[in-house]
Amino acid sequence: MKIQNDIILFYREHEAKAFLKRIWGRKPVFLCVIGVTETAKIPGISAAGKTPELTDYTPPADVEYLLLGKCICIPGVPVTPEGIPTPALITRVAVRLADIPVFIVGSGLRIEPRVPFFKLAGSPGRDIRTGRAVKGVKEVLSQAEILGTTLAKLADYLIIGESIPGGTTTALAVTLAMGFDTKGKVSSSMPDNPHELKVKTVLEGLKAAGLRMGDLREKPIEAISHVGDPMMPAFAGLVMGAARRIPVLMAGGTQMGAILAIINALNPDTLTNVAIGTTKWIVADRSSDLKGIVKQITDIPILAANLDFSESRFEGLKAYERGVVKEGVGAGGAVIAAIAKTRGTVTCREILKEVEEDYRRLIRIR
Repeated sequence: MKIQNDIILFYREHEAKAFLKRIWGRKPVFLCVIGVTETAKIPGISAAGKTPELTDYTPPADVEYLLLGKCICIPGVPVTPEGIPTPALITRVAVRLADIPVFIVGSGLRIEPRVPFFKLAGSPGRDIRTGRAVKGVKEVLSQAEILGTTLAKLADYLIIGESIPGGTTTALAVTLAMGFDTKGKVSSSMPDNPHELKVKTVLEGLKAAGLRMGDLREKPIEAISHVGDPMMPAFAGLVMGAARRIPVLMAGGTQMGAILAIINALNPDTLTNVAIGTTKWIVADRSSDLKGIVKQITDIPILAANLDFSESRFEGLKAYERGVVKEGVGAGGAVIAAIAKTRGTVTCREILKEVEEDYRRLIRIR
């Protein structure tokens, strides 16, 4: 395999390399699961939107850009409060260069994207501080599992990413409710990770639900219902449905810990066919600990796309090297899949070059 320095075998190196060999040269399908939660509107929780109120628009705008190269529901593209662009730029370049088909799965949206998508039964997530965060978890899980089983017949493997602002906070809540030690381990779209605010928010949610940390061990559906988000049952169901038949690359950062905990409690056998694909910015992040989360739940391999934007012409892209955004919209997994499908012909350097061209067009720099 011609991976050179483009893919980091970050955790369980032997298994990560074996997983990569299984997907090398094969034809994948990329899925992006989108949803929203009122938790994202808590000031200081998320940078996935110029303002907390605009986080309802971020997921649909992400996938509109992913499929169309432009957004319809908002002007421009989703940005952080500092103007740093969505990682959908990276994902779009990766799937375009490797000619990877893309499908969108919606679960719990306030604003629907103006592109075709699979619509599951989920409703938008409430603020987890209510202790009643998500309705209809079982139905969403069941529908997603059926969809995952069906899509597994169309591809050699699936890459599944997500876009849901506030998702690391809900991931913290679900994993703590299930008894895992994830305090101080989840990542953030901001360079200064607001761990204290996240823990405070989670504890308020657990208290409102009449729960303590660890009360919902082996009860993931209840954990999601009380303090999760609507993306979780959709993502977990897709993985469980597909991984019975084909490999699945879970494309994301520390939120994948919550998905793992859910699947491990409901159908652990499927995890033998699963790996996590993320970015260098996540595995190098000193304010989070993806490996530390995964090791508590189940030992699956972690791979990371070794993207480096430090030499970019644009400050908006260089900011990724300073810990802004880090991951999202399946960026890391999409890059890994692009490299694997093309047998190393697509490289991280080529992806940066194409991302710069797309970014230049978006900000109208001549």
